[in-house]
Amino acid sequence: MNFDPSWGQAGQSIQQFWQEQWSKSLQTLQQMQSGAPMGLSAMPGLGAAPNPWASIMEAMQSAMPQVAAGSAQTVQFDAPKLQGLQREYLQSVQSLADAKQVQDLLAKDKRFAKPEWSANPVASMAAANYLLGSRMLNGMAEAVQGDEKTRNRVRFAVEQWVAAMAPSNFLALNADALNKVVETKGESLAQGIANLLADMRQGHVSMTDESLFTVGKNVATTEGAVVFENELFQLIEYKPLTAKVFEKPFLMVPPCINKFYILDLQPDNSVIRYAVSQGHRTFVVSWRNPDESQAHKSWDDYIEDGVLKAVSTVQDICEAPQINVLGFCVGGTMLSTAMAVLAARHAREHGQPQAAKPRSRAAAAKTGSKTAAAKVEAHVFPVASMTLLTTLIDFRDTGILDIFIDENMVRLREMQMGKGGLMKGQDMASTFSFLRPNDLVWNYVVGNYLKGETPPPFDLLYWNSDSTNLPGPFYAWYLRNLYLENNLIKPGVLTVCGEKIDMSQLKMPVYIYGSREDHIVPVGAAYASSQVLSGERRFVMGASGHIAGVINPPAKNKRSHWLREDGQFPEAFNDWLVEATEYPGSWWTDWSAWLGSHAGKQIVAPKSYGRARAYEAIEDAPGRYVLSKA
Repeated sequence: MNFDPSWGQAGQSIQQFWQEQWSKSLQTLQQMQSGAPMGLSAMPGLGAAPNPWASIMEAMQSAMPQVAAGSAQTVQFDAPKLQGLQREYLQSVQSLADAKQVQDLLAKDKRFAKPEWSANPVASMAAANYLLGSRMLNGMAEAVQGDEKTRNRVRFAVEQWVAAMAPSNFLALNADALNKVVETKGESLAQGIANLLADMRQGHVSMTDESLFTVGKNVATTEGAVVFENELFQLIEYKPLTAKVFEKPFLMVPPCINKFYILDLQPDNSVIRYAVSQGHRTFVVSWRNPDESQAHKSWDDYIEDGVLKAVSTVQDICEAPQINVLGFCVGGTMLSTAMAVLAARHAREHGQPQAAKPRSRAAAAKTGSKTAAAKVEAHVFPVASMTLLTTLIDFRDTGILDIFIDENMVRLREMQMGKGGLMKGQDMASTFSFLRPNDLVWNYVVGNYLKGETPPPFDLLYWNSDSTNLPGPFYAWYLRNLYLENNLIKPGVLTVCGEKIDMSQLKMPVYIYGSREDHIVPVGAAYASSQVLSGERRFVMGASGHIAGVINPPAKNKRSHWLREDGQFPEAFNDWLVEATEYPGSWWTDWSAWLGSHAGKQIVAPKSYGRARAYEAIEDAPGRYVLSKA
C-alpha cells in the first residue's frame, strides 16, 4: 500500500468518484438534516457539532475538496428504508444503557472483541456508538435509489470512510493499544513510531516482516534457468523432477501487473513445482518490471513480443509442434488475446483449426495416450490446450473494480499516459488494498503503529507488497477496450497485432478456474469464458478468494472445489452450480489429470536447459528481472 495519504495516481481515481458521487448526495443529505437520527455526533472524529449531519457532510467534503459548492445534484433515497433505519437506530441507541448489550455488540466485531475494550468505559461507548453509526451509514448507502454503478460507488465510499473512522484507528480511543503502552512502559509506542518511519521510507505499509524473505532464497526457489530474454520478459525453464516428461511442454503466463513467483512461493505451495513434479517440461514467463525505457509499450507489444514470442520460443527449444499453456488473471486475458491472434494467422495460412470433441474426465484420461500417439498433422495448431485461472474474457461483470471505470476516468488515463508514461505499481497496490480496507489497510496501521507489532511472516503478503509498474499505453488500452467497452468478446471489433480477432474461434480444449469469493474476478465472470470459447471446456470452482483459492496445494487438504460431469454449460453460472458436486480438497489434482490427458506421450527428460547453442542458460532462476523493484 502506498503510504502517501493521497494514494498517488490510484488515490486520484478513488477521490474522483468520491467527488462525483458525494457531490450528488450532499444536497439530499442537507435537506434531511432536520430529521437525522441523534447520536452520530458521538462517532470519533466527528466532534460534537450541534447537528451531526453537518459533521458527516464536512467529513465527506474533506475527502473531496475540489467539489464546487453549486455542483451538487440530488440522489434519491428510499424513504421507507430511511425511516426504518432511523427507528432501528433509535432503538439501538437505547440499548447502550445496558452494559451487557454493549459487550455483546463489541464482541461481534474483531476490532473491539478483546476484553480491554469492554473494560474501558470511554473506549467501549466510542466503539458502540461507532458501530451503530456505521450501520446507519451503510444502511443509507443501501437506501440510495439509482443505477447499480452509482449504488456501488456510494457503498464503496461509505465503506472507506467508515473503515477510516473506527475508534481502533485512534490511539486515544484504542483500549487495547493503550493497555499495551502501559504494559510495555512505552516501548510499544516507541516501536510503533519506528515502524511508521520505516514504512514511510519504503513507501508502503508493511503487511509482513519483509526482512525474512529474499527472492531466490526462500521464495521463488524452484530450480531452473533463464533460457531466453528480451526487453519485456525472461523465459525460465525448470529442471525436471521426473525421469520422463510429457512430450508437449507447458508454458505459464502470469499477470504482468504482478511478479511471477505467486506461482512459486514455497516448495510446498508452488504451482510451478507441482507441474514439474507431475512430469511437465515447464516454462514460465517472468515479466520485466518496466521503467521509463518501456513507458511507451502497448498491449500489442506485450502480445506479440511477450506472449506469442514465449509460445514460439518454447516450441523452438523443445522442437514441439504443440505446447500446453496456462494464464493467470491478467495473464490469462493476455494469453487468450494472443491465442485469438494466433488463430487468425493460422486460419489465414492453414485454415481453421478443428475443435476437439467434448470428453468426460474419465474419457479424457483413457484416451489421452492414444491421442498423444496419433500422428501430428502437418499444420497442427501450436497450442494443444489452455488453462485459465481467475481470468476475465467477458468484462460485463468486473466486480467491485467496476466502480473505478467510466468514460471520464478512462479518458483521463488516456490523456495522462495513453502516449507514454508509467502506471506506478505502488498506486495499483493502493487501489487493491483499499478494496478491503479493514483487512489490508487499517489492520496493519493499528498493529504496526499503535501497538508497535511486527506482522508475522507470510509469503503471500510479501509477494503482494512486491509491486510492478505498467506501461501507460498498455494500461490505457486495457481500460478502454476491455473494462469499459468489453470489446474482447465482440467478433472482429478489435485489431491486435494486425489481426482482427474473434474469441469464438478458439477451439482448443480449455480448463477454466474461478474462485468462489473472488472480488477481483467474480466467479460468475470467470465462468462467462465458457460462453465465449468454442472448444472442449471444463470449469471448476474453488473455495476462497482470488489468490488463496488458486494457491491451494493438495497436500494441505484444505477447502473444496465444485465440478459437474455432464458436459453442460448453461448461460448463467448459478444454473451450472445447481448441478455441480462439491469435492473436498484442492482442485489441482483434477486439473493435473486433465492437463496430462492433453500432454502427449512420455519421453526421456532433458539433461540440460534450453537447446544446444541456440538457447543456452543465461542465468539461474528466478533471474534478474524479478528482482527489479517498482
